[in-house]
Amino acid sequence: MSNNTNKSTIAGENAGTGAVKTYTLKEKIKSVGPGLLVVGSFIGPGTVTSATRAGAGYGYALLWTVVFSVIAVIVMQEMAARLGIVTQNGLAEELVKELSDRPAMKWFMIVLVAGAIGFGGIAYMGGDLVGTSVGISALTGIPTNIIAPIWGCCVLVLINIGDAIKSLEKLLTVCVSIMAAVFVITMIVVKPDMGELFQGVVPRVPSGAIMTCVALIGTTVVPYNMFIHATSAHKTWKSPDMLPLSRFDINVSMIIGGVITGAIMITAGTVMRGMAVNSAVDMSVQLEPLLGSMAKPFMSIGLIAAGISSAVITPLGVSYVFAGLFGWGMTKKDKRFFWVNTAVVVFGIIVAATGFNPLTIIMMAQALNGVFLPIIVAALIFITSRSRVMGQYKNSMVRNILGLCVFGISLVIGVSSVLSLF
Repeated sequence: MSNNTNKSTIAGENAGTGAVKTYTLKEKIKSVGPGLLVVGSFIGPGTVTSATRAGAGYGYALLWTVVFSVIAVIVMQEMAARLGIVTQNGLAEELVKELSDRPAMKWFMIVLVAGAIGFGGIAYMGGDLVGTSVGISALTGIPTNIIAPIWGCCVLVLINIGDAIKSLEKLLTVCVSIMAAVFVITMIVVKPDMGELFQGVVPRVPSGAIMTCVALIGTTVVPYNMFIHATSAHKTWKSPDMLPLSRFDINVSMIIGGVITGAIMITAGTVMRGMAVNSAVDMSVQLEPLLGSMAKPFMSIGLIAAGISSAVITPLGVSYVFAGLFGWGMTKKDKRFFWVNTAVVVFGIIVAATGFNPLTIIMMAQALNGVFLPIIVAALIFITSRSRVMGQYKNSMVRNILGLCVFGISLVIGVSSVLSLF
């Protein structure tokens, strides 16, 4: 029996019962996990740096981009998770299956997606390693190009021990909690102007701010997160009646991610307005009158947590994409999966050890992300709109409209990213 037949059977059985399973708040809270993988991935050094620069350069004026990014990432990650739960497959596997009767198109998409995710992953890996190293360097004084390779080796160990998904969910729960505590407490301490803050929710683009807007949105809606979320969702939830748990997980996790990003921007907009920013650690200088000698450690710990959370997800996300595209096993027992994991980290170490300005590496990763984002968004909308793939759980008209809005914005991001590369 084909996989599509199995999916239709599942959809039919659920339709026949006419019942929607309800869950208690306790059950929903216990279900939070796969969404935190995504938050841990996108709240990395790139987000911390972009949000810090946005606050320093434009105060609270770009806070609306955080609100938009949260809405966009909820829409796209919900599609990815629903796909994984209904089909019990990942996005890459379903994309290959859907194009199986069009070999030329199938291989074009395989090469395009593999190249996009591979190159983007390596760029992000370099930025993640450098970002973590910046935080450690601020505490120890050791140069980042020495710390980065050592941290890269630690990442190799972390991603290849035990059940990767379950181990990382626990690790990232800790990292996200640390980031939330560090950045939200810092925001409260600096006492932002609440009137001006609420004005920042109204969309407007100050002169010269377009690329900052692009960076903020592009660092939140990340292509490989859609692949890894589909995979982690079907490993966690085995039937469509568990979709309410997935949606709760997504909504709570993405809002937490938005609060962290907003807190970073608001803090920078309060204490760093008009300053040049080379690293998020720069924010600690302006916090010394408030936090004293703890200012630099406080910000460094937040940056380290952001770097750890993002760095351990990046290679795993690339490996899941390649495994889905080429039909590999999705565990380290499959040597091809293992070597892709390893290769992403090794190339990331090389990028990080070159001594380039950390900000340059991080911004280059965001630019590459922006180039490939529209392709992945379009593929996800296409797959989750297909009745023969999703059955009764295909996208509603509202979800398609929201998805197309995200696609439109992602096109703008893509064009802007190409221009920024030159």
